[in-house]
Amino acid sequence: MNGTLASKLPYSTPSPLAEADRDRVVDALNQLLADGLDLHARLKMAHWNVRGPLFPTLHPLFEELADGLALHNDAVAERAVTLGGLARGGLRTVTAESSLGAERPDVTKDLEVVRVVAGDLETYLTGVRAGRSIADGAGDTDSADLLTAIVTEFEKHAWFLRATLGE
Repeated sequence: MNGTLASKLPYSTPSPLAEADRDRVVDALNQLLADGLDLHARLKMAHWNVRGPLFPTLHPLFEELADGLALHNDAVAERAVTLGGLARGGLRTVTAESSLGAERPDVTKDLEVVRVVAGDLETYLTGVRAGRSIADGAGDTDSADLLTAIVTEFEKHAWFLRATLGE
């Protein structure tokens, strides 16, 4: 987690967690928000640009993944605010803080797009698991549960994509 925010807890909260713990969790959630918003944009690009014999299957699949991720991104942002922090999801923040690495807009061939998206999902999941560990360490079971739901859903999607590749 990048942890580049300063004084992150400007709001009151119903959370009983100590401020230092909430502070760490808010940092982790904002990192996941940056990664999730970046991944959402990449899924939309895959949806728009995929070409090849698998187009009829992949085009709606990438849209479905993007739609599901958008709901999770919203829940992550709202959890950060519930803990008294700010949700930092602006374009410049996402660009500066995402841990997904370089985009591959030049990749449009169906199975190549599947490989790129699978890799991006796996990188995203690594961050979600790290955020869940931070939430667990802070005693924030609610944030940990939220992140567990994301892992459960997107691990399955990553597995489907790898299975499509025969891996």
